[in-house]
Amino acid sequence: MNKELGSMKSKVSIMLELTEGDVQLGKNAATKQEAIEHIADDLVAKGLVVEGYSSGMLSRENQNSTYLGNGIAIPHGTTDTRDLVKQTGVQIHHFANGVNWGNGNTVYLAIGIAAKSDEHLGILKQLTHVLSAEGVEEKLKTATHAEQILSVLKGANQQVLLFDESTITLSFPATDLLSMSAVCAGKLKNANAVDQDYVSALLGQSPICLGQGLWINASSIGVKQTSIAFISSEQGFDVDGKAVKGLITVAANTDEHAEIMKNIGKLLFDGKVADVFGASPESVIKAFTDIRQGGLSQIFKIKNAHGLHARPGAMLVSIAKKFDSQIWVLNLDGDGKQVNAKSLMKVIALGVRQGHELEFTTDGVDAQVAIDAIGQAIEAGLGEG
Repeated sequence: MNKELGSMKSKVSIMLELTEGDVQLGKNAATKQEAIEHIADDLVAKGLVVEGYSSGMLSRENQNSTYLGNGIAIPHGTTDTRDLVKQTGVQIHHFANGVNWGNGNTVYLAIGIAAKSDEHLGILKQLTHVLSAEGVEEKLKTATHAEQILSVLKGANQQVLLFDESTITLSFPATDLLSMSAVCAGKLKNANAVDQDYVSALLGQSPICLGQGLWINASSIGVKQTSIAFISSEQGFDVDGKAVKGLITVAANTDEHAEIMKNIGKLLFDGKVADVFGASPESVIKAFTDIRQGGLSQIFKIKNAHGLHARPGAMLVSIAKKFDSQIWVLNLDGDGKQVNAKSLMKVIALGVRQGHELEFTTDGVDAQVAIDAIGQAIEAGLGEG
């Protein structure tokens, strides 16, 4: 029941949506302090905050930069100034000439946030999908309409990896790799992810045996969208004495598939490729994408009243980066996906709220020291007391 209530609260909290009315074009500021003060003035004018909120925004900026990447910053107040927030909302300022945000970073879009609780976490999570995408900064810089800016922020026209039920074929009655390759290529072509040149290039090569019954082929010719297709054989067969149970076909014009390829390598190393020959497309996708890293593990509960928003999230990441060990984190109250704890974008995307339990896994020479330091920082409130 508690989990269900938490899910309901989560759905309510992400209802804050960016609209064209939140965007102000043609803004100029000589410094980031001036930019923040102008944003605070507009938040007051919109009735979202009362006078004095700017001091909290400037104080927050002095504690940790709110620059996220790709020309985007999210200036907002501290927990001490939440009582100055009358209503949760945002004010977006577009700086075509850019504003020096420090450390060599130029901001073209500043999203000023006024939040009474954790309603803004949905926006932060949404932004994580555009912070590492190519061309975002230039699009924001040259935008001339609010609609263009929102389109960029919402990830419109961004290519994402295509790997779903439509590209998976299970228990196919195949006795040769060519027919399996043809089915995979056909799936990708039907999804409009590749053209006929890709199909020809793929069928003109021989798949490579990865081991444990799994084979692979790939091409970058004629690719419209990075995508993956998978097919498993109904009975299985041998090619040159090597077992064939399944074939993974890759079409790539970006690196969106890189994480899955790493996961495949981990499956092979651990001798667990059999996990991908599942009974349903969902189980296949889970096997390829939901690989759990091993090492020292410990679970910590987040105490912060407003979850892992930008400031505590940044502090958590900065602590993780101090150590040589690999560090992963899993939100046990989230989607169950383990991510790199040294990536702010991925940590924010976990959508961590107060009371959520995070499982940290560390592997390396300083693994125990790292996990102890993380636990101490979380216990201390990640800079928020």
